[in-house]
Amino acid sequence: MGLRTRIWPGLRARSIWFEATLALVSSATVAAGAATPDPGVLPDPVLFAGAVLLAVLLFLFRRSAPLVPFVLSAALAAVSPPVSVGMMLTAYALGRYTGRWPVRIAAAVVGAVCVVQPWALSNLNEWIGAVSGAAIVIGLPGALGVWQRTRAQLLDALRERAERAEAERELMARDAVLTERTRIAREMHDAVGHRVSLMVLQAGAIEMAAGDRDRVEQLAGNVQSAGRQALDELRQMVGVLRAGEVDDEAPLGPQPGLSDLPRLVEQSRDAGMTVELTGSLETSVDPVVGRAAYRIVQEALTNAGKHAPGAPVTVTVERPADSFSVRVVSGPPSGSVGQASSGGFGLVGLGERVRTLGGRLTAEPRLDGGFVVEALLPAERAKTTSE
Repeated sequence: MGLRTRIWPGLRARSIWFEATLALVSSATVAAGAATPDPGVLPDPVLFAGAVLLAVLLFLFRRSAPLVPFVLSAALAAVSPPVSVGMMLTAYALGRYTGRWPVRIAAAVVGAVCVVQPWALSNLNEWIGAVSGAAIVIGLPGALGVWQRTRAQLLDALRERAERAEAERELMARDAVLTERTRIAREMHDAVGHRVSLMVLQAGAIEMAAGDRDRVEQLAGNVQSAGRQALDELRQMVGVLRAGEVDDEAPLGPQPGLSDLPRLVEQSRDAGMTVELTGSLETSVDPVVGRAAYRIVQEALTNAGKHAPGAPVTVTVERPADSFSVRVVSGPPSGSVGQASSGGFGLVGLGERVRTLGGRLTAEPRLDGGFVVEALLPAERAKTTSE
């Protein structure tokens, strides 16, 4: 750490020149007071030397150690009353750059005694004049210094609070972006992954039905339809991710819900799966619950098609008195199962979706070799038609 950094921490060159100007002004006032014809204890050359020393101390220590020039100015005022004007700058510096009140009070008392000089007063008028002069020379500059210090501390606290609030807003915005990115990734996995899984199943059915031309054409049409739907859904989600761009050709539409389950089951049947849908679909539910139920069934059918081809699947939608449940049960695979590729995020995403609604998700194998996926959602998120 250099000398400049120790004496004037954080000051620019212009501020250092300002410190020099203040020191010279204070020294000039002391020198002018010493040149008055009023007699003093010390001769004028000594007072002039004290003025020079005060200028040096003010220049070096006005900010870092303001008590040092204040003590010198008080001593000069005690031995020569005309030079007490020089205490105004040192009193202001003491209030501005000293934060301890005991030091401020003690210095103010000592300075007032030096300025008032009670040992030289003989009547009430002299006391009133001396006390008034002390208030002007010490009290007023010191109070201004304390006010300026308090104001600077308040501004620093407000600035720090604003910076902290800005940092918190950036963190919240970053967290919101991450949450939205996770949600979109989950939607892409649920929607596009299901379409691609149907295409894989239908492609396998085409291979098995190679001798039946009509069946091959039907399955090929289903593959094309599923592929187009997957591309449309992918384009729609990518269009949402584009910043500042609008894709007018991207398909827009409402999110699937409970009423779309029959169509989802029919698509799975067209892909060669054996799916049965039971329960009441006339129940009116909150759109969030309906979309969650649709994604749960969609992911369960996708997993059943990949890991248990040929197994029957039962989808049950129920609305007990205090809950809304979706249950998908798949039987054991009818033949050998190949190694199906899976990212392992499907059921994890379903669990996150259900937990955000305050529900519970169960996904576990059955004793007969099948698999069950069951979601229990809270009743307050659902509304019946009677409501």
